[in-house]
Amino acid sequence: MNPNWYQQTTAEVAQALGSDISAGLSAQEAQARLAQFGPNELVEKAGRSRREIIIEQLSGVLTILLLIAVLVSAFLGDWIEAVVILIIIVLNAFLGYTQEYRAEQSMAALKRMSVPHVRVRRDGAVQEVLATQLTPGDLVILETGNIVPADGRVLSSINMRVEEAALTGESEPVDKDADLVFETERALGDRRNMVYSGTIVNYGRGEFMVTETGMATELGHIATLIQNVSEEKTPLQQRLDRLGKVLAYAALGLVAVVFLLGLAQGNNDIEELLLTSVSLAVAAVPEALTAAVTIALSLGAQRMLKRNALIRELPAVETLGSVTVICSDKTGTLTLNRMTVTAVDVANHAFNFVQTEDEESLALAPADDTDMSPGAMPSIDLLLVAGALCNDASLAQPDEEGGARRSVGDPTEGALVLAAAQVGILKDALDTAFPRVAEAPFDSVRKRMTTLHATPNGVEDMPASLAPVWQRRVVRETPPYVAFTKGAIDGLLDISNRIWVDGDLRPLDEDWRTRILNAHNQMAARGMRVLGVGLRAWDHPPDQATEAALEENLVLVGLFGMIDPPRPEVTDAVADCRRAGIRPVMITGDHPLTARHIAQQIGITDNDKFLTGQELDRLSDEDLLQATREVSVFARVSPEHKLTLIDAFKRQDQIVSMTGDGVNDAPALKMADIGVAMGITGTDVAKGAASMVLLDDNFATIVAAVEEGRVIYDNIRRFIKYLLTCNASEIIVMLIAPFLGMPLALLPLQILWMNLVTDGLPALALGVEPAEKNVLKRPPYSATESVLGRGMLQFILVVGVIISVMALAAGFGLWSRGSQSWQTVLFTTLVFTQLAVAVAARSEAESVFTIGFFTNRSMLLAVLLTIALQLIVIYLPVAQRIFTTVPLTAGELALVATISLLTFAVVEIWKAVLRLRRGP
Repeated sequence: MNPNWYQQTTAEVAQALGSDISAGLSAQEAQARLAQFGPNELVEKAGRSRREIIIEQLSGVLTILLLIAVLVSAFLGDWIEAVVILIIIVLNAFLGYTQEYRAEQSMAALKRMSVPHVRVRRDGAVQEVLATQLTPGDLVILETGNIVPADGRVLSSINMRVEEAALTGESEPVDKDADLVFETERALGDRRNMVYSGTIVNYGRGEFMVTETGMATELGHIATLIQNVSEEKTPLQQRLDRLGKVLAYAALGLVAVVFLLGLAQGNNDIEELLLTSVSLAVAAVPEALTAAVTIALSLGAQRMLKRNALIRELPAVETLGSVTVICSDKTGTLTLNRMTVTAVDVANHAFNFVQTEDEESLALAPADDTDMSPGAMPSIDLLLVAGALCNDASLAQPDEEGGARRSVGDPTEGALVLAAAQVGILKDALDTAFPRVAEAPFDSVRKRMTTLHATPNGVEDMPASLAPVWQRRVVRETPPYVAFTKGAIDGLLDISNRIWVDGDLRPLDEDWRTRILNAHNQMAARGMRVLGVGLRAWDHPPDQATEAALEENLVLVGLFGMIDPPRPEVTDAVADCRRAGIRPVMITGDHPLTARHIAQQIGITDNDKFLTGQELDRLSDEDLLQATREVSVFARVSPEHKLTLIDAFKRQDQIVSMTGDGVNDAPALKMADIGVAMGITGTDVAKGAASMVLLDDNFATIVAAVEEGRVIYDNIRRFIKYLLTCNASEIIVMLIAPFLGMPLALLPLQILWMNLVTDGLPALALGVEPAEKNVLKRPPYSATESVLGRGMLQFILVVGVIISVMALAAGFGLWSRGSQSWQTVLFTTLVFTQLAVAVAARSEAESVFTIGFFTNRSMLLAVLLTIALQLIVIYLPVAQRIFTTVPLTAGELALVATISLLTFAVVEIWKAVLRLRRGP
C-alpha cells in the first residue's frame, strides 16, 4: 500500500484502491479482499511460557552452585542441610517467577480501542458490518461520537473534527478537509485529509475510504512497536546479576582451592573435604539477598502507593532512584489536556487569566502588571458573553460539591464557556437571557461561526446571576437582536469595519488592524490558538439568516488566546528534578511553538532550541547523539521518533524514564528503563505498557517516587554491604582455620543459620531505613557503576578480615586449651559481631549516635530477636543437637560481647575517617 495517501486526490486514491468513490466496493470484492488482507484486527505475539520463566530462574550461576551443594549434602547423608538449601532455592526461584510472570495488558487495551460495528457503503447501499470485516477500498460513514475503525482518506467532511490526542499528541480536535492535497511530506498530526484507527469523531460527520486495516494501520504500527520492544533488565537487576556471577565464580574458585590444598596436604578424607567444600559454597552465597531485595522492593511499592504511585513491575521501584533523564509527553502529562483561555485582548486592554491559589480557578490580571482600568471590565464582559453565546458547548455540573467546573462539547468551545464562568457568566443563564434565533454553523472554508440572539428588555429579564454584568455594562441603546461571530482573525478582519473601544464604535482603520494583528501574533508566538470575536446589532432578524447576510459590517470586539496549560504542580516538580541531577526532556507530537512555550514556561528549557520529527530523520547517528545532549524539546514526533530518542539516551548510559498518557506513548513507555503512565487521563494502552501508574496524574508524584527509589537503592546497598561483610568473615574463617590446625570451623547448617536468620533479619531491617537528608540533593548513581562501588568493597574486605580475625582468636584460644565450646564461641562471635555491623552500617558516613538508635525501630527489634534466637540455639537441648552447639559460660558470653563492641567501634571509626575525607 502507498503510505502517502494524503498527497493524492480522492479520485487518485479511489483509482489506486480499485474502488468506487460513491458506491464503494461490491460485496463480492469485499470478501475477496478480506481473504487477501485478513481481518481488520490487531494480532498479538506469543510471550514467554511459564516453563521458560521457571527454567531461567533455575539457570543462574548462584542457583546452580546451591544445587550442587544440595547433591553433595545428600551424598554425605546430611539430609537436613540438603532440604534447607533446596527450600532456599525454591523460595528464591518463586520470588523471581512472580516478578517476571505478568500478563501483558497493552495489546488487550489496544484491541479495546476498536469498534464492533460500522456503517459502510457497498454496492451503493448503506449497510452495517463488523469492523473486523473492513478492507482497503471500503467506504465508511462517520458521525459525531464514532471511533474511527481503520485508517483512510477523507472523501467528504461536513464540519468534521477528529480528536487525535491519544495517537498524535495534538492538543485540540483536527478539522478534516477532503479537498486538501499535500505536495510535501507531512507529520501524522498535520494530515488533515486523513483519519486514523482508534481516534474519535468529536464534531460533524463525513465519509472516508479505507486505505489500511489491522496491523497495517498506524494503531497496528504502534502495536508492532510495542511487541518488538525487547524486555531489558533494570539497572539493579544487571548489577545484582554481575554481583551474583562474581560471588559464584569466587565460591567455585575457593572450593577448588580448598579441595586441592587438602589433597596436597595428604588429607585423604574425601568426606571431610566435601563437607568443607559445601560449607564454603554455602558461606559464599548470600542466601537472604534475593528475599531481602524482593521484600525491600515490595515495601517500597507499598509506600509509593500511599504517595499515589502504583508499581506494576516490582524492579521499577528501585529504577526510579537511578533515573538520569525523564522524557515526558506534553499533552495530558505536563499539561491538563484541557484547552483553556489564558489571555484576552480588547482594543486598549490585554489581560491574562492566571492561576489562583486554590489551583482550580483562574482570575483576570492585566498583562502588563498594571491595575485594571475601570473601563476594561465591561469590554471583557462583552467578549466573554459573545464567546459563550456563539458556542455549542455547555457547562456541566461539577463531579462533586466544590469541585472544578467542566464543559461538555468541543474542547475549544468549552474553553470559552469555562472562561466566562470564571467571572460568573454562566452559559445556561446566557441562553435564557439571549435565546438563539438563527445561526450559520462553523465550516472549514469560512473558519468561523455566527449565531443570532434576541436580547433582554432590561435587568428584569435577566437571571439573577447576570445582573452584575448587566449593571456594569456600557450604557447604550440595546438592539432587539445581536449577532455574534467567532473565528480566525484574518477572515474576521475582512468582514469587520468598526472596533469596540471601551463602549465606543470606532472605524477599523489601518492602525487598529495593525494593533490587532500584533496582539494576535504575540499570542500565537506563545503557542496559543487565537480566536477573534465580532458582533452586529439587528433591529429584526434578516429575511434569510445566511452566512452572507449575517457576516458583514461587523464590530470587532477582541481576541481570545487559549492553550492547553501546564499542570499547576509541574514547574516545581521540574525544578526538583534538576536539583536531583535529573534532566527533564519534552517529547511530543504537538506543534513546535506550543511545545517550546510550555517547556520554557515550566523550566524544561531556557532557550529557543527544538527539533521536529522530520529534522530528526535527517540527522546522522553522531548528530542525533549530539542533539540529545543539547536539545530538550522535540516536537511533531511519531512513536518511532520517541523510540529513537530513548535509544539514543540509553546508548549514552543514561537511565531513562518516559512519562505519557496516549496510545502513541506506549512503545516508548515500554522501551524506557521505567515507563510512567497517567492513571486518570491515561489510555489503557499507555497504562498497560508502563511500569508505574500515577494514580493522581500529578507529575510531582514522579519526584516523590524518585526519592523513594533512591531510598530503596541506598537501603539495598546497605544490606548488600552488610550481608557480604558477614559472608566474607565466614569465608575467611573457613579458609584460615585449617592452616591453624583446627578442624572444620563452621558446619554448613551453622552457616545457613547465620546467612538466613541472624543475617537475614537485620538485612530486612536495613531495607526500611529512613531516607537521609540529602537524598534528593545529590546526582543519581551511574548506570555503569558497580553495586560494590564508592568504597563498599574496601569496607567488606577490611571489616570482614577484622571480624574473622577476632572470631578466630577467640575460637583458637579455646580450641588450643581443649575446650569443647570453641566452635560454639566462634559461631556465636560471628553472629554477634555481625549484629554490631548491622547497627553501625545504617548510614554510610553518619554516626549512629547522630542519626539516633531509635530512628529505625525495626533494627532494634531484629537485633533483639536475633540475640534471643541465637541464645535458644546455644541453650535449648533440641537446638543443640540440630546445630551441634554447647552451652556457653558467662565469661564466654562476656568475651563474645566484648568482641562485638570492638567491631561496632571499628565501623564507627571507619565512618569518622570517611567524614573527615569528605569534608564539611
